[in-house]
Amino acid sequence: MRKLKKVLPFLMVMLLMLGMTACGTGEQDAEQEDAADLTGKSLMVYCGAGMKEPFQEIASAFQEKTGCEVNVNFANAAQIQTQINESGEGDMFVAGSAEELEPVSDKVSRSVDLVKHIPVIAVPKGNPDNITSIEDLASGIGVVTGDPEATPIGKIAMKMFADAGISGSVNILATTTTAPQLTTALEAGEADAAIVWKENVKGDQVEIAEVEGIDKYIKVIPAASLNTTQDDETLKIFEEFLKSEEAMSIWQDFGYEAVNAE
Repeated sequence: MRKLKKVLPFLMVMLLMLGMTACGTGEQDAEQEDAADLTGKSLMVYCGAGMKEPFQEIASAFQEKTGCEVNVNFANAAQIQTQINESGEGDMFVAGSAEELEPVSDKVSRSVDLVKHIPVIAVPKGNPDNITSIEDLASGIGVVTGDPEATPIGKIAMKMFADAGISGSVNILATTTTAPQLTTALEAGEADAAIVWKENVKGDQVEIAEVEGIDKYIKVIPAASLNTTQDDETLKIFEEFLKSEEAMSIWQDFGYEAVNAE
């Protein structure tokens, strides 16, 4: 009897551990079953070039999870808008802002907000020109911006200058067709400041200047489903994945913020 009393607690612990293991395995199996098998399916997505790194990772994660091939065309907004309107092909457009959907509005069937797109003023490490306001960009320093005819960040830069009353006073050295090219120019010493997206400011050569009043220019990245899709069912599954914690975690790893983040 004494031996039995000693053995019983041990058996109870073992049974508890087995139950927890079985439960964990069941949850994993359920998660795997929840992932739709889309082997043989494919989607064609247009995405702004500045979002290439996170979105490529998100597309790859969806492909690995479901078997659906996601072909992504990265380009600037103007190029994508032309392709959508002229080709009449594609399943989704992930744009830098909602405004970029307007030229293709007749091709959009629905859209969902993904993450914030936050414009900032990037400067060399240490902020040598002491940029603390948008107006400081008119102090004679060299500035690079996105092309306002091709990129949302370029349009925002022009709006900032106009609102601050400095449109004719900013020394714009160059404009670029994609946002990442702006920080590249800054890192190369080709400019003193650049208006870029927050996620583009990386490395130890550049930093974000603390500037008041810039928050009102924050945009939201939308994923717009196109009515030119040939497989709306698969597209809806991809939409749901884009709203998942897994996809959001990838965005956040690259410096983006959730739409509901304070």
